[in-house]
Amino acid sequence: MSAPVPAPVSAPAPVPADLHLLLESGAEMRSNRQMLCRVLPLALCLSLAFGVARAQETIHFEGDVPEGPNTFFFLDFEVPEGIVEIEVAHVHVPEDTGNVLDWGIDDPNGSRGWGGSNQENAIVGIEAASRSYIPGPMPAGTWRVTVGKAKIVPGEPAGYSVDVTLRTIATQEPQSRKPYQDPGALKNGARWYAGDFHVHTRESGDARFTLTIDEALDFAEGQGLDFVMLSEHNTNSGLTLYADAQAGHPDILIFPGQEFTTYRGHGNALGALDNVDYTIDTDGYTIAQAIEAFHAQGALFSINHPSNPLPDCRGCAWTLEVDPTTIDGVEVQTLILPGVEFWEDLCANGSHATAIAGSDDHRAGQDLGTFDTPIGTPTTMVFASELSVDAIFEGVQSGRTVVKVLGPNSPMIETELSGKRVGNTVFADQANLSVVVTGADGMSLRVIKNGDVLEVVQVSGDRFEHETAVEAPPEGEDRYRHELVKGAQRQSLSSYVWLRKADDAPGGGGCDCRTPGAEWSDGALLFSIFFLCGWWLLRHRAAGRS
Repeated sequence: MSAPVPAPVSAPAPVPADLHLLLESGAEMRSNRQMLCRVLPLALCLSLAFGVARAQETIHFEGDVPEGPNTFFFLDFEVPEGIVEIEVAHVHVPEDTGNVLDWGIDDPNGSRGWGGSNQENAIVGIEAASRSYIPGPMPAGTWRVTVGKAKIVPGEPAGYSVDVTLRTIATQEPQSRKPYQDPGALKNGARWYAGDFHVHTRESGDARFTLTIDEALDFAEGQGLDFVMLSEHNTNSGLTLYADAQAGHPDILIFPGQEFTTYRGHGNALGALDNVDYTIDTDGYTIAQAIEAFHAQGALFSINHPSNPLPDCRGCAWTLEVDPTTIDGVEVQTLILPGVEFWEDLCANGSHATAIAGSDDHRAGQDLGTFDTPIGTPTTMVFASELSVDAIFEGVQSGRTVVKVLGPNSPMIETELSGKRVGNTVFADQANLSVVVTGADGMSLRVIKNGDVLEVVQVSGDRFEHETAVEAPPEGEDRYRHELVKGAQRQSLSSYVWLRKADDAPGGGGCDCRTPGAEWSDGALLFSIFFLCGWWLLRHRAAGRS
């Protein structure tokens, strides 16, 4: 049997020319796709890097701290249109010399905040800012980093290194801020309201980093206070945060202001809403100009902890020379530090400064140091027509205050001087100086005239009253106040009230009252004149006809 013949195998059909082109095109496309897969990530990274490079620019400064009497120096930089955020990284070099520099930022229109000795970077943007700094519009023009020579150790090298980064893309999330609005009256009725005029939050660079406004208000309410003034160092950065905090604390008033901080003294600007240039002792700028600027916006200026002896508190003791008549108040008690002697000396030289007090609390009562006191210790009592910013302001301005040294539970003093009172001055030739004391059984009441003890009276009972007859001096003025002491410890003291002759009263002197029935007498006189004129006219006409 013969072997089978294999079936014939057909030859492959020829490939059409157009199909050859199609296959070659597909292969090329696959090759291109593979290349794109390899190249695209690199191109994307390069694009992003190029975009970031275009989105921010860094300006570097470094050098030696300038010598000389100026306490501040400035690093100017230009900001173009379209910048939405600026970050400033700053250090003093070398870092182990004991030198300390303070930092702030100004835009072409003024201050954008002051972080003091804050160690973290400062960020200012349109809708957000780091603590101590103020968000808002970012105008093109010349900006500057303000550098304060807080502490320069003699003989040690002193330098700085600063990087200013300008961004067209913000890195911070928008913050919940609202323009400041006066909250109005939280409580009605004329009475004494308890408060603290010197409280810090995290908006001050030397305060506890996590200390919010809400936490400070919570603590103050727990102390039984009616109001607090948030006195941040050289910045009103917290002002646009008040609305939410105030809404959450309807029973305690946030009184606006700030602590004007220099290297030769600190002062509180009560009621201030706008920042004032703080670069005292630089290029001829003086404390008198700063106080004038605060007064121009309607604020009161009060000197803080004037006799502070603590060595680690830079510039806390007041050594600046001022016209005493421009000072509206003095902290007669701060922390555990009295300032009564300084206040007395200022008043002896013409000031009518109101006595106020403040805790200067930077930690809302947590982890306090040896010399620290919590919010509300001491307490300032203000007699006001209601619990509102305007009423508290007016009470301070009129000298209607009492300082409770050990807090709101200290004894109370209510001083009155009879006669016509204008602000903190009474106009009367003779007057009755009276006081009502509560909660001071067994303590000593001192009657003070012009800084000297006029008499000492032993207090008996929970409510105690005392009166002293006084006369106005022939010329000028005398001043009177009361204070309570227990042993050697001052417990409470009132502001001074000044006494001048009745003839010195504004608008003319003497009695400002009218004789009873004067209105009727004036009307009767006028009626008589008209009656006589009418009678004469009738007689005259009758005589003419005859």
